[in-house]
Amino acid sequence: MNSEARAGTVQLGIDVGGTFTDFILVNDRGDLHVGKHLTTGEDPSRGVLEGSEEVLADAGLGFEQVQRLVHGTTIATNTIIARKGATVGMLTTRGFRDTLDIMEKVKYDIYDLLIDYPTPLIPRRLRREIGERLTKDGAVLEAPDLDEVRRAVVDLLREGAEALVVCFLHSYKFPEHERRVSDLIRREYPGVTVGCSSEICPDIGEFMRFSTASINLYVRPRIERYLSHLEMEARARGFKGNCYMMLSTGATADFTSARLLPIRLIESGPAAGALAAAYYGNLAGIRNLISFDMGGTTAKACVIDDGTPAINYDHFEVARVHRFKKGSGIPLKAQAIDMIEIGAGGGSIARMDELGFLKVGPDSAEADPGPACYARGGEEPTVTDANLMLGYLDAGYFLGGKMKLDRDRAARAIERLAAQMGLDPLRAAWGIHEVVSESMAAATRTHLLEQGRDARKYALFAFGGSGPGHCCRVAANLGVSTVICAFGAGTLSALGLLVAPMAFDFVDTDVSLLDAIDTRRINAFFADAEARGRQMLAEAGVDPATVEITRFADLRYSGQGYEVGVRLRPGPIDADSRAVISRLFNEEYARLYGRVDPENVIETVNWRLLASAPAGEIRLRHGGLPDGSPPRQARKGSRPVYFPEHAGYVDTPVYDRYALGPGARVAGPAVIEEKESTVVLIPGWQGRIDEFHNLVMEGRR
Repeated sequence: MNSEARAGTVQLGIDVGGTFTDFILVNDRGDLHVGKHLTTGEDPSRGVLEGSEEVLADAGLGFEQVQRLVHGTTIATNTIIARKGATVGMLTTRGFRDTLDIMEKVKYDIYDLLIDYPTPLIPRRLRREIGERLTKDGAVLEAPDLDEVRRAVVDLLREGAEALVVCFLHSYKFPEHERRVSDLIRREYPGVTVGCSSEICPDIGEFMRFSTASINLYVRPRIERYLSHLEMEARARGFKGNCYMMLSTGATADFTSARLLPIRLIESGPAAGALAAAYYGNLAGIRNLISFDMGGTTAKACVIDDGTPAINYDHFEVARVHRFKKGSGIPLKAQAIDMIEIGAGGGSIARMDELGFLKVGPDSAEADPGPACYARGGEEPTVTDANLMLGYLDAGYFLGGKMKLDRDRAARAIERLAAQMGLDPLRAAWGIHEVVSESMAAATRTHLLEQGRDARKYALFAFGGSGPGHCCRVAANLGVSTVICAFGAGTLSALGLLVAPMAFDFVDTDVSLLDAIDTRRINAFFADAEARGRQMLAEAGVDPATVEITRFADLRYSGQGYEVGVRLRPGPIDADSRAVISRLFNEEYARLYGRVDPENVIETVNWRLLASAPAGEIRLRHGGLPDGSPPRQARKGSRPVYFPEHAGYVDTPVYDRYALGPGARVAGPAVIEEKESTVVLIPGWQGRIDEFHNLVMEGRR
């Protein structure tokens, strides 16, 4: 597959997942090269560097010829889940030591009498109270005693703290006390990593702000070490270009910014996949999509309306006690592409639950030891083992033949589970495949219904190493009649890294009645934030003429505890703007909740500004086979594949994806193979290759 890129630019996208690390390289002629490498657990940089060298060698290039490296990673999330972050100490206002334990006390499951909540990342023994206090209007009731601060810091360091976070009351609007204390620590204890909540999350609400700041300091030392080591090793190999990180919002930032605010990396990799889906959908003229990304460990879905992924401006969670129960995780306030984690991935483990039913996931065999068929020590049955036994995967062509699968080991693992459940092994394997497909469809259906959307009005865009193998079943269960798989679907998230824009966002909290807002203050914030955003983008090499400025407001009805974000129109905020903002809020509120409250007054909570550069300039170049490749026979042969519609195995044609050019048509049942993923076209569905090399599959609802 080829693409057109900026002239003379070699770009490398790297997406680290739980099982595999994906690579996409675009050379200076626009040729696209893809690669996949097992993720290397404790030290992901090793897999990143090894896989980079492999894909560069495949393209006949070296690190010294790469001008732009864009990286997405799960390391921040995994650090929290595995509880392998830094030992963090907290300095907080006297009386607020237990804020992280008290939380917001929203009971996420009202029927659970033994409900469990996540343990705070900073234990109570590492929190110290400081005598300081401001009123909500900024009046000083008690200035911080710097000698008391010094004693608290020494005590926390003696207790083993590696990083310190300063979280004072009302600092979201009046940060002077936090800054004074953090400046003292930086000056007198230069080896200690320090942060304050007003710099990390300047939003009202002490629990959410304290929690977000705690997460940032918890993961920051590891992220700093990882990114510094990765960049150092890449430069030792000759890399001289610029390094960027994918943020949770779908924008990119340089490594320096990413090191300081690693909370913005929590949804880094999945955000890239949603961007790639939107990019391909826009190319094909299909602007309403459900992005379905299923890899080796997890699967995620994102709603794309009018070519743009939805953004969550409120908060999201990490390290849930119950993986799919909203409210059971550690919350953080950070903008992110709005996604739902669904079902499981190829490495998800199948077992019989306490009631004798088949359960798949959420725990995963990951890359080490991996599914039983990897022959790396794993013995438990997984989704990949089931798909291999069903004939959906070719044991000799996994990763294009670079990695052989052991069908006998997979069969033995499935047989052990089947014996426990009193099932035929083939029925057990099909049960694993169908349970995963239906659980993903059910979670996606619920996610759309919560947003007032009908899945049947969307096309499903499937990618990831496992997504193409399940997409037709997921779509059929959802009632979706069109499925799209792009060329190189197995590594598509990495392409999203290369088309992401660079951006910086700013926030100003001002709780006020909309009719009483201080327009001079708001316009001053927007002017200052725009100037800073433009300067930061210019320092990153962005052409000032291409910068886009977008402004938002978070609003709510008076008395409510949660806000609704609306995009503001260009121009200064004045008295006439209030009626426009009110109308925008009521329209969005009605879309979300189906009603408005015209008698209630509207409050403002936050004003936000986003300064962004244009999206990446990669454009697909259409043609047949890659330049210089000899013609191929599209049909590779056939093999027995299980389909319940035929009540057993049926001899099924297998096609070479690389030999299917625009206009080619395939009727189901069929298997269509790429090196990094395999499409299973189920009976009754039809597939065709469009002008952009997408495989478009259509079936009956």
